[in-house]
Amino acid sequence: MTGVVDMGRAGRALRGVGKAAAVAGAVGVAGFAYASVIERNWFRLRRYEIPVLAPGSARLRVLHLSDAHLTPGRRMLIDWIRGLDAYQPDLVVNTGDSLAHPDAVTPFVDALGPLLDRPGLFVYGSNDLFSPRLKNPARYLWRSSKTDYNKRTVPDLPWRALGAAMSGSGWLDLNNHKGRLKAGGLDIAVAGVHDSHINMDRYEKVAGTADPAADLRLGVMHSPEPRNLDRFTADGYDLLLAGHTHGGQVCLPFYGTLVTNCGIDRARAWGLSRNGASWLHVSGGMGTSPYAPVRFCCRPEAALLDLVPRS
Repeated sequence: MTGVVDMGRAGRALRGVGKAAAVAGAVGVAGFAYASVIERNWFRLRRYEIPVLAPGSARLRVLHLSDAHLTPGRRMLIDWIRGLDAYQPDLVVNTGDSLAHPDAVTPFVDALGPLLDRPGLFVYGSNDLFSPRLKNPARYLWRSSKTDYNKRTVPDLPWRALGAAMSGSGWLDLNNHKGRLKAGGLDIAVAGVHDSHINMDRYEKVAGTADPAADLRLGVMHSPEPRNLDRFTADGYDLLLAGHTHGGQVCLPFYGTLVTNCGIDRARAWGLSRNGASWLHVSGGMGTSPYAPVRFCCRPEAALLDLVPRS
């Protein structure tokens, strides 16, 4: 009859909607559990061979660490980092954001362990100075976290103690500094900048042509901002190392990185690429903020870069 509601059909439709909502909710819970428990602790070591040295040079093995965002309780991450010494790198490079807690310096030094006995160098990231704060983690999809630091001028993390621990072991502090070191029998000219994400980069302090007599010229930064990448390249640095992006942290299958949280394009958010005449490696990072403890299609990582002669 016209105007009569089929209550049986309506009930079945409502039950179908309810089942669909329940399935969607279960999938969401399972996805979060995977991202926060499994993938967040599913560490991997990426390996690359980069033809950047002069013909006849000895191979140089560089271990690139970044973005540990360490809190004292992350024992799995601490033990994994410490175990990377087994790969016998000639040089260790830490591109920042090592801390996420005021009491994390000692655990981070413990994580580095025997790596501190090897030649090394470092720069800071914003989270080595400023502690993470609770906020909507989805905001990074439409805005850079750089704006969160505009009103934060007094660091509340023990960045000086962190730097002293690494410098005291012989690692070079490259925050707006140049330097020189020997590693793997090679003479390496190095330069770095402090974190552009908190406007502490001062490229003018390291500007100038990299020494052409060095066996390798290495440029280091936390955030891979194109303006600094291009300056390092113009000054003749062969290999540039950065972190900060977390590879996107949450990526989509068949699409990849959603956002980079800085000026670099999505295609170069992690891994090996070119920046003009320079090689560029952006680390996908080893950790997460304690307030956004998830990784999805973007496993935490370090990288072993085998530098070999150009053909």
